[in-house]
Amino acid sequence: MKQYLLAVHMVEGAPMPPPEVIEKMYKQVDAYNADLQASGAWVFAGGLHPADTATVVRVTDGEVVTTDGPFAETKEQLGGFWVVKAPDLDAALALAAKGSEACGAPVEVRPFQDEADD
Repeated sequence: MKQYLLAVHMVEGAPMPPPEVIEKMYKQVDAYNADLQASGAWVFAGGLHPADTATVVRVTDGEVVTTDGPFAETKEQLGGFWVVKAPDLDAALALAAKGSEACGAPVEVRPFQDEADD
């Protein structure tokens, strides 16, 4: 089966939902994760700290330079992700739709270059 990245995008600086909405989203994502695991589609997933906690590492002419991050100068940043197995893009898109509903954010679907087989 092919592997796909389901990337959850967040807008930095957007107002946080009320605590009860966040709690509901966490429960929905936990249920979604359990469904992915039960179906065999689960590979790995994780939520990320805000982009302002990132460090960017570059090597130029053998010199390592680190800068406070994020790499991209944009308000839209990666907030978390799932790596899933799906037979095709349509199946991955269906999984992403459920993930988007669970977390309340847009989910970008991208196939991995090296397709993993079971």
